[in-house]
Amino acid sequence: MKKIFIDTLGCQMNKSDTERIFGMLSHFDYEAVEDEKEADLLIVNTCAIRQLSTDKAYSRLGNWKRLKQDKKKEGKSIKIGICGCVAQLEKEELLKKFPAVDIVFGTRNISELPSLLKEIENKRICATSDNPIVENDYKISRTNSINAWLPIMEGCNNFCSYCVVPYTRGRERSRTIEAVIKEAKDIIAQGFKEITLLGQNVDSYGKNLEDGTNFARLLSELDKLQGDFRIRFTSSYPTDITDEVIEVVKNSKNICECFHIPMQSGNDRILKEMNRRYNVKQYSEIVQKIRGQIENVAITSDFIAGFPSETQEEFQDTIKAIEELELDYSNTAAYSPRPITRAGKMTDKFIDENTKKIRLQILNDKVKEASLKSNQKYIGKTLEVLIDSSKDGVYQGRTRNNKVVHLIDDNDYFIGQFINAKIERVSTWCMFATRAE
Repeated sequence: MKKIFIDTLGCQMNKSDTERIFGMLSHFDYEAVEDEKEADLLIVNTCAIRQLSTDKAYSRLGNWKRLKQDKKKEGKSIKIGICGCVAQLEKEELLKKFPAVDIVFGTRNISELPSLLKEIENKRICATSDNPIVENDYKISRTNSINAWLPIMEGCNNFCSYCVVPYTRGRERSRTIEAVIKEAKDIIAQGFKEITLLGQNVDSYGKNLEDGTNFARLLSELDKLQGDFRIRFTSSYPTDITDEVIEVVKNSKNICECFHIPMQSGNDRILKEMNRRYNVKQYSEIVQKIRGQIENVAITSDFIAGFPSETQEEFQDTIKAIEELELDYSNTAAYSPRPITRAGKMTDKFIDENTKKIRLQILNDKVKEASLKSNQKYIGKTLEVLIDSSKDGVYQGRTRNNKVVHLIDDNDYFIGQFINAKIERVSTWCMFATRAE
């Protein structure tokens, strides 16, 4: 057996891609190892959403170059590969930048990897074509946990001015409903207790299919599956969330009451500069509609601090929006210029790094405040908790609306157990509970 090590950077989609690579190559006499020094094949699965992620990948390749040289002195040979969004974006340039790299393969070339690995015995290869989604029967080597990633679509048609995803993941392409349901059944049969549906914009699911399938129908069909499990999904584009989707979540048994809806800015001018297809009022109406229909729903978001030309007053609109919308939690990041994108070319309007750093800290402080306020709403309530881990005798789990809960009683639980828990007290990032009678 040959040994493979993969360093995965970035989003859940990359983590899912890595699981599929491990599973596929297990059919071709490769086994995964946790120590890179033991590997015959090293792959870094990259993220291009921010420069920091790209730099991490470059650093990894530099370290592996030295490892490859050391192995060669010992008379051993290893191969180095790079995949993911940086590979799809930079293509052959990576072979020029990093002479130690043997193979570059893009986000849509994973299914070709077994044949590509045969070719790199004799030459260096770059494979970054725009291929359709390929379904196969290879097993998936999922991470040993209670949650399983399930990609339902890939790509994005929105072309937000700051984002490279449409260039790295391509246009929206949905898997068939039959393929998704089959994989979901397999996941349940394997004993996983949560399924997270993945897509750059899950609400666009089905738009390129010809059978009339949409996201609401997919959710409805998945909810009918037999078993003791939950379904989550991420991410949603604000104006693509339909009344039908809200209704399905409201009336479902297994679909969690949690929507991740990136807002990115609380200012209308900045939203327009970002090429987001909504304004603050429209976003607010969507949030209010969801909250008005679904009990105990959590709504989380994403925000960018220091987008080109953003004034201090416009940044304060974002802080105001987080408070007024009562968002439960938000991911935050300072703006990072990306190649190809329209915003990345606005060099004369860039915000200086120190100002971005200050704004990001203010943004993070507001997110902490909002998270604590959100958690406080649940003190005294009884919520369903799925136990997912334990440490030093303390069990941890998550509610259906994705709140972290620590169990502070003397009961013994097991990983994957569903219980009802009464929330006794809370902190910024978690809640503390006892088992409800």
